[in-house]
Amino acid sequence: MGVTILEVIQRSADFLGKKGVDAPRLQVELLLAHVLKMPRMKLYLNFERELAEPEVKILRELVVRRGQREPLQHIVGSVSFCGLELTVGPGVLVPRPETELLAERAWKFLASLPEKAGPRGLDLGTGSGCLAIALAVNAAKTRIDAIDLSAEALHVARQNAARHQLLDRIEFFHGDGFAALDKGRVYDLIISNPPYIPSADIETLEPEVRDFDPRMALDGGADGMDFYRRIAAEAGAFLKPQGRVMLELNDYGSEIVSEVFARAGWTVEAVEMDYNKLPRIFVAQHAAQSHDVAMRSEVN
Repeated sequence: MGVTILEVIQRSADFLGKKGVDAPRLQVELLLAHVLKMPRMKLYLNFERELAEPEVKILRELVVRRGQREPLQHIVGSVSFCGLELTVGPGVLVPRPETELLAERAWKFLASLPEKAGPRGLDLGTGSGCLAIALAVNAAKTRIDAIDLSAEALHVARQNAARHQLLDRIEFFHGDGFAALDKGRVYDLIISNPPYIPSADIETLEPEVRDFDPRMALDGGADGMDFYRRIAAEAGAFLKPQGRVMLELNDYGSEIVSEVFARAGWTVEAVEMDYNKLPRIFVAQHAAQSHDVAMRSEVN
């Protein structure tokens, strides 16, 4: 007799649990839904269905890979980010749910700007392109520039932009931060989920992150602050008056990042919490720009 959907879920979940995988039953259900090409919830209506031998074989191979702590997103080849299906794999950081909060905060800001001004955004370290694509979809009049040092990541990001028919509104640049940009480009928004893990802490991360996410997308230097310092020092020259920088924070760095930006001449506008009530979203405006806008208002 063959094995039913319920039986294979139970056995596979037990296997993954012993391998230390979080939420093992959910992981199996998502893998099986992928194999059967059906919505996960439909599995519950088909618990007694027997799987064909080829289906069992494919699932077994995927479960073994997950047991080796390969990320689920790499195995199925995609991730949902802000309701958008995006290709991911080796060479790009798998987008996290917390980053969706940053995206939403940013597109609401861009959508609030006058459309006739032609809002422009910059995604610094675009990776899979998740932030750039979410902004372009949800702030429909905005044009986005996206930079990454990794040619492999940019290839994936372009694929994702093409998938969502956004290549006419997102321009990609290969290079090291702001140095990749043409002179004279200025933005209403600069957004980034920068590398922010202290170098020595990377070996302590979960295997899914430590062994599969690209190190350059994780390593923030000795104290995790290297890229925040660089953005604080360089971003002001690329912002329009009243423009904003919006960044994702690590779990403990909000006060340090605020100090770094304040010393570099920024006004911290907000530090906002994530789902776990941890400071996650950092918003700042360059003080010199704020002063210039105020001066022009007084003259007028």
